[in-house]
Amino acid sequence: MLGSIADDFTGATDLATMLRTAGHRVSVVIENGALSPEQLREVDAVVVALKTRTAPRAEAVATSLDALDRLRAWGADRFYVKYCSTFDSTDEGNIGPVLDAVSDAVGARRAVVVPALPANGRTVHEGQLYVGRDLLEHSSMRHHPLTPMTRSRVMDLLRPQTAYDVAEVTLPVVRDGAGAVRAALDASEARYAVVDATTDADLVTIGAATADDVLVSGGSGLALGIPGPRLTDALWSPPASGRGAVLCGSVSATTLAQIAHAARTQPVRLVDVAAAVADEAGTIAELADWVEQQEPQTHPAVCAARERSDVRSHLDGVEVAPVVERVLAGVARRLVERGEVTALIVAGGESSGSVVRALGVQALHIGPQLAPGVCWSVGAVDDDPGRTVALALKSGNFGGEDLFTAAWEVLA
Repeated sequence: MLGSIADDFTGATDLATMLRTAGHRVSVVIENGALSPEQLREVDAVVVALKTRTAPRAEAVATSLDALDRLRAWGADRFYVKYCSTFDSTDEGNIGPVLDAVSDAVGARRAVVVPALPANGRTVHEGQLYVGRDLLEHSSMRHHPLTPMTRSRVMDLLRPQTAYDVAEVTLPVVRDGAGAVRAALDASEARYAVVDATTDADLVTIGAATADDVLVSGGSGLALGIPGPRLTDALWSPPASGRGAVLCGSVSATTLAQIAHAARTQPVRLVDVAAAVADEAGTIAELADWVEQQEPQTHPAVCAARERSDVRSHLDGVEVAPVVERVLAGVARRLVERGEVTALIVAGGESSGSVVRALGVQALHIGPQLAPGVCWSVGAVDDDPGRTVALALKSGNFGGEDLFTAAWEVLA
């Protein structure tokens, strides 16, 4: 079994989506959740979803090692450390420290470093990470509030974070095939090797070259090169009935475009930040009531912003983002408890984490893909097998413009 450790919730479902595309039956375990022996017999890959991307370094390492121990106990014999395709980190970590700890623990002589996700415009060429046509340092990630990315060469990003050497494998070697990549890796004494990839075919080559490696690392794209057995998936099934809703904490340009597209045909409601700061519980109740009052055939959306001018970092000395996350999580909980809403799209990593925690979901069983890195999944509310909810957890920058309107057709 393949055991994977992901540094945030949307990243976990992103990886799980790619693994399912490659033919695996996949479940995502939320933080300290678990799978039953019966469930473990029905999967080929398990992803543990953590919240370690910007956690204190020691906490990130300890939490990741705990996840590794659980994966081993569940039967995993090969491992995948998953991080963001834009390599979100600082010189202190947490990608390098987690890789060091996991590679030491599993006795890995080497591990490839492959952040590329060509389907979403993340590519690595001559060791440089690109977002679309822009170098990482010239992309919007340069201004990220927690992990500003001011360099583009992946080697230069990783070296300050690790105690081990870092090498590079260039695109001409990858294009020579899996044997050439394997030979280059075998010839290097470095613990880590950043491998160029600009197409999905490159990822398949890298996957073949590392098929016998106990540990690999990267964004979700590398999973396309790890073929599964393509067995019948007994754990995924959509909810039998109920309506759907959209909850958006993300204020990325992609998500704002998705909200604008949905607003042409669907009801959309902006979170009243001032009201939420003054009365969270009242705001939650009002928004949940509003969703349920919309026409049954619609898919209402509650969002943190509809345009950039709606975004505020603080109000009356209160940090806004955590308030909005709690409100969206509270709305999700109330809607699902009442039983009318059985499917939710959640946009934004922090919002996704808050919603999953509020619902008490311990594991997600992965269903059909909606877009590269976005899928439907199903989980038991409060770990009660009789109460399930379908969830599509979306990174802010993922998905097509019509995602919030087209996703429901897959559940029909």
